[in-house]
Amino acid sequence: MTLMASAKANEYITSPDTDKRAYSLSVDTQGGKTIYLAGQLNVADLKDKPLPGDFDGQARAAFQRIQKTLEASGGKLSDIVSMTVFITDVRNGERFSDIRREFFAPGKYPASALIAIRNLGIPNALIEIQATAVVGGK
Repeated sequence: MTLMASAKANEYITSPDTDKRAYSLSVDTQGGKTIYLAGQLNVADLKDKPLPGDFDGQARAAFQRIQKTLEASGGKLSDIVSMTVFITDVRNGERFSDIRREFFAPGKYPASALIAIRNLGIPNALIEIQATAVVGGK
């Protein structure tokens, strides 16, 4: 395992296997404001263009909406310390890891769970991301 620290001194516990899947075993942070983000599932992008059957588009739209929500609370995506991701097709798990890499610095991924389920709360939704962020602190 490798122990890495970011500029705000979060500690990321990773391994070669977790780096491959773009998540950390744990993220240690102290102080700051904790933000609990509701699950984001999007069948349209930020311009309301429909994304039926487009896993990649729905995943990116979820991250973009999470980013907007965090910005409204004074945070950013890199403040996310934990996320739970629900997907309707387990075959999209590796694809999700690739997409998550687009939004986080290498080795500084949130602790995460990836759960395959049959359906989500909106018809045609393929992914939902719920997260916890810590803004500020040490």
